[in-house]
Amino acid sequence: MHRYLRRICPLLAAIVGLDISPALAADARQGADLAKRWCASCHVVANGQTQASVDVPSFASVARRPDFSPERLAFFLLDPHPKMPNFPLSRIEAGDIAAYIGSLRR
Repeated sequence: MHRYLRRICPLLAAIVGLDISPALAADARQGADLAKRWCASCHVVANGQTQASVDVPSFASVARRPDFSPERLAFFLLDPHPKMPNFPLSRIEAGDIAAYIGSLRR
């Protein structure tokens, strides 16, 4: 139950509009480092990347989706999905990657 609450609390805070303390603020630079290490084998995660899988979205295209939300994306990253490898991301790491993707929104 405790594990479930750790995953759902940031999502609920985002939905009801609660402020999250700066100590829990996501670090987009750290997220970029994580994305380059763990995600770049399938996704285009940064400008200038020359190789990725054809059938997966780039991080920039994910960020430009009309329904994009860093909080929802972080929650998605914490939940195992059959199409993605199961990376053991912490809540903080998932938030950092989502913050990085959000920084690509233009």
